[in-house]
Amino acid sequence: MSLHVESIGSGEPLLLIHGWGMHGGVWTDVAAKLATAFRVHTLDLPGNGASAPLPETNLDTLVHSLSEQFGEPLTVCGWSLGGQLALHWAAREPEKVRRLILVASTPCFAAREDWFFGMDGAVLEKFAAELEQNHAATLRRFIALQLRGSENERELLSSLRERLFSRGEPDMAALRGGLDILRDADLRGELAGIEQPTLVIAGERDKLTLPQASHYLAQALKSARAVEVKGAAHAPFLSHPEIFVEHVKSFLHE
Repeated sequence: MSLHVESIGSGEPLLLIHGWGMHGGVWTDVAAKLATAFRVHTLDLPGNGASAPLPETNLDTLVHSLSEQFGEPLTVCGWSLGGQLALHWAAREPEKVRRLILVASTPCFAAREDWFFGMDGAVLEKFAAELEQNHAATLRRFIALQLRGSENERELLSSLRERLFSRGEPDMAALRGGLDILRDADLRGELAGIEQPTLVIAGERDKLTLPQASHYLAQALKSARAVEVKGAAHAPFLSHPEIFVEHVKSFLHE
């Protein structure tokens, strides 16, 4: 299938992958800043924005759609759920992923007996139930959780809510599949085999993917380092775009 992709700038290719329930438009501001140095691609994942849904949504089918869309090796920057896709893609097809940038990401979104840096499974189950009752309200609530505690929280919340459905309504099956990934995926076993240079960017005030999860990633991956953006919650590229772009450019120019 063909994904909706928007590309700007020139230079080395950099792909930005959005999180659950969103679309590529969430990257508009930082994409423009990064395009001064790179060829920046933003996309709508299947069933989101202007991209058609897949028959089935899971990590493997999503990674397959990405691999089909992009033939050349590239740097992959993933936010939240997008970070899990980036990790799985790097493990599955290392020849396609040159470098990784993981933003507010975690190898395991849900808490487990041996994983204390995840969200309570009961909260995810509640999201799944509420999604069936009123998906629009559930997505708005999820956005509010992402920004809670961030500097400029009110302004960011207003801006992100305006963008949420700017490319149309997301596909319900895609939303369900994305929540299933967040609930079930545990990529800790894949980390030791990922050798690509990696930058992990965490929000100091992130309540969804705790900064400890980012530091775990940096320690478990073979070639990675973590940075924390002070005053940021789950969307540091929105709340602190200049700092975010500075970290990305510095990493990619190493």
